[in-house]
Amino acid sequence: MSFDRKASAGYLANHLARLFARAIHARIKPLGLSPGTFPAMLELWAEDGLSQRELVARLDIEQATMANTLSRMERDGLVKRLRDEHDGRLQRVWLTEKGRALEAPAVAAAEAVNAQALAALPPEERVRFRDAMAKVIAGLQGGS
Repeated sequence: MSFDRKASAGYLANHLARLFARAIHARIKPLGLSPGTFPAMLELWAEDGLSQRELVARLDIEQATMANTLSRMERDGLVKRLRDEHDGRLQRVWLTEKGRALEAPAVAAAEAVNAQALAALPPEERVRFRDAMAKVIAGLQGGS
């Protein structure tokens, strides 16, 4: 029995993720963002002042990856890390003015990529597609 990549959910999901990453990168690169920084920025735009550990948990990535990403974001003037006022052992990640200013154009870029990607599906299929992806993700994360 041979492996049929066109019938493999994993292969197709990986291919889709790479295409999304390529498309979003083309739109956010002029803003000084990358596919690696964009998810962290989305979390910080939703709730500024998260800790590195909170970002790791929310984004489901490795601690070392998040540390490197935050270092690049800090270098690029998107965030600053400051000691927590209640727990000096903890650092919180705060958006800079530059980082905050990128929210509208970056979100618009992501919305455009999503619209382009889902344009071939009627609205009801778009909802079912997103719901199905969320269920698959939850299953792989050990959820329900």
